[in-house]
Amino acid sequence: MNMKLTIQFLAALFTLTTGLFAASTDCATPDQVTLQLKWTPQAQFAGYYAAQDLGHYKEECLEVTIRPGGLHIEPEEIVGKGEAQFAVAWQPGMLAARDRGVPLKAIAQIFQFSGMRLLSWKESEIRSASDLKGKKVAVWLAGNELELLATLAKHGFDPKKDVTIVPASLDMDLFLQHKVDAAAAMTYNELAQVLQTVNPSTGNLYESSDLNIIDFNKEGTAMLEDRIIVTEDWIKSAKNQDIAVRFLRASIKGWIYCRDHPNDALKIVLKNAPTPGKSHQAWQLNEINRLIWPSPQGIGMMNAQRWLETARISHRYGVTKTLAERSAYTNEFVQKALDSLKGVDTRGLSWKPEVVTLLGRGQ
Repeated sequence: MNMKLTIQFLAALFTLTTGLFAASTDCATPDQVTLQLKWTPQAQFAGYYAAQDLGHYKEECLEVTIRPGGLHIEPEEIVGKGEAQFAVAWQPGMLAARDRGVPLKAIAQIFQFSGMRLLSWKESEIRSASDLKGKKVAVWLAGNELELLATLAKHGFDPKKDVTIVPASLDMDLFLQHKVDAAAAMTYNELAQVLQTVNPSTGNLYESSDLNIIDFNKEGTAMLEDRIIVTEDWIKSAKNQDIAVRFLRASIKGWIYCRDHPNDALKIVLKNAPTPGKSHQAWQLNEINRLIWPSPQGIGMMNAQRWLETARISHRYGVTKTLAERSAYTNEFVQKALDSLKGVDTRGLSWKPEVVTLLGRGQ
């Protein structure tokens, strides 16, 4: 090959390789997907807001619409109807939908622990779950009561005879007005509502020392909460599997940012959810981090034993007619996302929570 042809060949090769490189890094037409949240905008979903704000989804050639949830929105049904490709859901709701024939599959388990607690006043006789007999307990229904029911069964109580279960409202007024003896609360939301309320006896805000707090994780009856779900039909496609890995990788980066930069992450949260106030959202972000970290297998990986425990509780209390099969979840795609994040701490084994000071309601 003469010099002229050699130069032409090298020039063509350079053009081809740079063209291939550009195609792999540039994104002319991003894949459009929707993420359906379980609830209204709040720090519970900080990692997704961070991934959006920091451009992680864009880096993965994704255009993600984050769709708020609400009281009458079922993320499982939204995904099942194809109105969203991804959704944040709790395991009981997901398994109940599968039992109804909605072909859902979990592809990432973000929360490693349950955020649900049972609160009672310090002066009450309720020091532990074994003290609930004859008491009036407020809890949300529609599947949210399962941890309480499992705990009652563990202590040999009949929920129809030994305890009066009262449907809880979206606030903690029943508890604060002493109309019930105990009430369910999420650490990141309703517990904060109580601690942001003025104690009429002191004129100061209530403190944790004013409460007895029953932790279902310690009771061994906790159920898996926030996870990412898709439909089985959607995830069968090789293209959609690639989209799922990219979506999970970007979301994981968002959650890691919330762990390592909580103050900056809080600013992102407040842009998306200015209410119920800065101190409440700071508290919530800190508590959400507690539910995620540490993630010994890597954030998003499903723990097989915890999955089975939740499936068994769901079956025992009639949420599902049959015991859910192992095929209801997969770690395949989140594992690929984790494997691609070389040199990134995806487990957070050394993470420590911050000390957050709550102010009054709305602050």
